[in-house]
Amino acid sequence: MAQASSPRDDNVFEGLLKREASSVEQRVAMERARLQESESGQRMAQLLSHNQTLPVTLSSVQIHGARNTRKSFLDPLFHPLVVDSRNVDYTLAGLMNEVGGVVAKLQKFDIFHPDMLVHLSQPSDLDPSTSPTDLDVSIRVREKSRFMLKTGTDLGNTEGSAYGTMLVRNVFGGAEFLSVNASAGTRTRSAYSAEFSTPINSNPNLRLSIDGLASSTHKPWASHEELLKGGGLRLNWAKENGDRFQVGYSGTWRQLTGLAAAASPSVRGDAGDSVKSAITYTFQRERRDNPMLPQSGYMMKTTSELAGWGLLGGDVGFSKSEMEVAGAVPIPIPGFKGPSGISIGCGLRAGLLYPLPLSFGFGGAAPSRLNDRFTLGGPTDVRGFSLGGLGPRDGTDALGGDVFAAGSVNMLMPLPRVGPDSPFRIQLFMNGGRSVAMKKMGNKAAAPGQRLTAGSVLGGMLSATREVGTGLPSIAAGVGLVYAHPVARFELNFSLPLVTRQGEESRKGLQVGVGINFL
Repeated sequence: MAQASSPRDDNVFEGLLKREASSVEQRVAMERARLQESESGQRMAQLLSHNQTLPVTLSSVQIHGARNTRKSFLDPLFHPLVVDSRNVDYTLAGLMNEVGGVVAKLQKFDIFHPDMLVHLSQPSDLDPSTSPTDLDVSIRVREKSRFMLKTGTDLGNTEGSAYGTMLVRNVFGGAEFLSVNASAGTRTRSAYSAEFSTPINSNPNLRLSIDGLASSTHKPWASHEELLKGGGLRLNWAKENGDRFQVGYSGTWRQLTGLAAAASPSVRGDAGDSVKSAITYTFQRERRDNPMLPQSGYMMKTTSELAGWGLLGGDVGFSKSEMEVAGAVPIPIPGFKGPSGISIGCGLRAGLLYPLPLSFGFGGAAPSRLNDRFTLGGPTDVRGFSLGGLGPRDGTDALGGDVFAAGSVNMLMPLPRVGPDSPFRIQLFMNGGRSVAMKKMGNKAAAPGQRLTAGSVLGGMLSATREVGTGLPSIAAGVGLVYAHPVARFELNFSLPLVTRQGEESRKGLQVGVGINFL
C-alpha cells in the first residue's frame, strides 16, 4: 500500500532538484563562455590573417588583473611600444609581434599565470586626439598566489631529510621573490637559507639577489662535521638564446669540528675555523630536450672561483675551475614511426684547484684545505663507488683531490610495453674517474700549513695533472631504473666495479641516487 510523502520529503526533493538545475545552468554557462571565447579567438585569427599589412599605431595599453603589481614596474615594458608606434611604421602583424614579445617577458617573471588574454579595439570616436590607424591593446592577466608553503621528505644519496620551504612572490609589486628554506636530515644535520631577488629595470633576464645560509653537515667519509655561516650577492642574466650567466661574491665562515675518534692526522690538521672570501663566475648553456631525461641535445657548464687573492681578504687563497659537458643522441628503430625513446648519452667533468698566496702574494701559497678540494664518487657522479671513494686517502678518510676528471656513457631504454613518453627508463651505464692531490717537490703530498713558492705550486700542479692521465682510472658498470620527476631524477642502480685503484673505496650492489645533475 502506497504511503503519501511528507512535506519534509517534498522539501528535500525540491532542494535536490534546485541544486541539480543550478549545477546544469552553471555547466551550460561555462560551456557557452568557452564557445564564445573560441569563436572570438577564431575571428581574431581570421582578422589578423586578412590584415597583416594594415598600417596601425598604438594608442594605449591597459593591463587588467595586476592588482598587486606596481604601475611603475609595468611602465618600462609597455611605454616604449606606445612611443615607438608614433615613429615606426607598424603593421598589424608587426605590432602583434611586439605585444607578444612583451607578454612573453611578463610570463618570465613568474608572477602571472601563463594564460594571458590580449584584446584589440579601436579608440572612441569622441576622442579628437586619435587617428584612424590607432588601436588600443588590453591584456588580461591572473596573478599567481603570493604565498607558497611546502614541506616534504627526501631519501637518496645515502641521506634522509625533511624540509620546509616558504616562497613569497611579488613582495613589493615588482616581481621580487623571497625564499626561506629549512631542512634537517641524517647527514645534513640542519640547513637554513634565505634569498631575496629582484629584477633590474623590469628586465626578466637580469636579476640581482642577496642570500644568507647556515648549515651543519656530517661528513662520515672524512670523519668530521662542517659548520657554515655566510652570505652572498649575485647578479644573474640570460641571453635570448637561453645561455645563462652569474657573477657573485660570497663570504663564508667555515668550521671543521666534531672529529671522530679515528680521524686521520690530515683531517685533524685542517680542523678549526677558516674564512673564505670569493668571487665566482658561472656560465651554462642548456640545449637538451629534457635535462632530467635527455634524448637529444647537449649541455655545457663552467664555474670559476677566486678566493683570498688581492683585496678579497679571508684566510684561504686559491683559484678553482670546473667544467662539465654532456650530450645525448636518439637511436631510431627501423620500422618504428616517431621517437623510439632509446638514446645514448655521455658526460665529462673535470676540475682544477690552484693554490694562491693571500693578498698580493708576498707570503707564499698554502696547500689547499680539505673543505675546498673536489670530492669524487657516489650515486650522482661516478656510480659504483662510495661518496668520496675516489682520490687520495689517509687511512679511512677521503681527503679530496686538487685535480680530477670523470666521464660516463649510458644507454636509456623505455620499459617493456611502455611508450617513449613514460618518465621511466632502463639504464645501462659505464663510468670512471680519477682524483689526484697536488704534489710538492720530491713527489710528496703537500703538508697542511706549509707555505709553497710559486715554482713549487706550478710544478706540483703539473705533476698532478699528468698523473690524472697516467694508468687506468677507477671504472664501474651496471644497470638500473631511472625515474625522471619534474623536480628531480631518481636512480636505482646495481653497480659492478671493474677497476679500483689502490686505496679507493668501491661499492658493489645497489645504490640510490636523487638529484638534478647526474654524470
